[in-house]
Amino acid sequence: MKKRWILPLMIVVLLLGGVCLILSHNRKTDIEPEEEKKLQIGMSFDSFVIERWLRDRDVFVSTAKELGAEVNVQNANGDIEEQKKQIDYFIDKGVDAIVIICIDSYGLQDQVKRALDAGIKVVAYDRQIAEGNVDLYISFDNSRVGEMMGQALAENGIQGKNVLMLGGSPTDSNVPLVEGAFREVMEANHNTILDAFHADNWEAELAAQYVYDHWETVSHADAIMCGNDNLASQVVRALAEKRLAGHIPVVGQDADLEACQRIVEGTQLMTVYKPVEKLAQRAAQCTVQLIREDQVTGDDVEPVSDGKYMVPCVAIEPISVTEENMDEVIIDGGFHLKEDVYLNVPGKMRK
Repeated sequence: MKKRWILPLMIVVLLLGGVCLILSHNRKTDIEPEEEKKLQIGMSFDSFVIERWLRDRDVFVSTAKELGAEVNVQNANGDIEEQKKQIDYFIDKGVDAIVIICIDSYGLQDQVKRALDAGIKVVAYDRQIAEGNVDLYISFDNSRVGEMMGQALAENGIQGKNVLMLGGSPTDSNVPLVEGAFREVMEANHNTILDAFHADNWEAELAAQYVYDHWETVSHADAIMCGNDNLASQVVRALAEKRLAGHIPVVGQDADLEACQRIVEGTQLMTVYKPVEKLAQRAAQCTVQLIREDQVTGDDVEPVSDGKYMVPCVAIEPISVTEENMDEVIIDGGFHLKEDVYLNVPGKMRK
């Protein structure tokens, strides 16, 4: 009698074992997507002194998250040695990619090489890393920025006159591109460059100090080109103390809120709007694509030289903004609110 139960018992055990294996497999399958390792991106910013960088950061992080990546954001506060430490930290941590808004375009080659040797993708964001051989350089068409600044002055009657250039950090690779194109427009319109000054680390107060210390030169300027709107803020304040704000045309870039306010108030002629949302979104997409596919594809990808190597580049087109197209570009585009732009001149607000 006992032997009759052996075979049925073995069958039951085998069936139960099979069911357990199936359930176990199903449970494992169910949790695998949740436990899938997220892509890790390290992002090192020059600083957050410039207004737009906070917007770049937020859009990049949000887009990357939607694409399945986590972003560790670090702020170097304008210190190149600190930025080197941050990149080394990302390398040691073994992230999948490092996005760098560099302080010094010529000071990070060793860190970039170490990252690339470790199999980490490197993206130069907004500023080129000279001779870095990065996986991607993504920015705006900086030559067009300078060209637009020059054209705005020329169209405002600055022809055959004196122009002062107060630029940004000399270690920023975008600066010579912007200034080179600006100079070409000035030369074509027979303007004389009185002087060219550069504010180290984009410290806007240095531009104001130049105005105070070189007033004799400034007083002969018919227009002033500022490297960005933050510099323009300080320059216009210094001009206001001399009761010349609005009398000497000032141009800048970045479309900072204060700059847009000054444009509708009449103390700044124009700014160059660089759609940072588009740049940050595209940068996040490209970074994730680099990690997953080892390359960036798209009609907007073109090779450019970093001084030694040809690297893939995506260049976003900027937009010239004056009082005439402020509503269309800045307000309708959602970059700033109408009530904020016209805060000090509500009577000029267009319905």
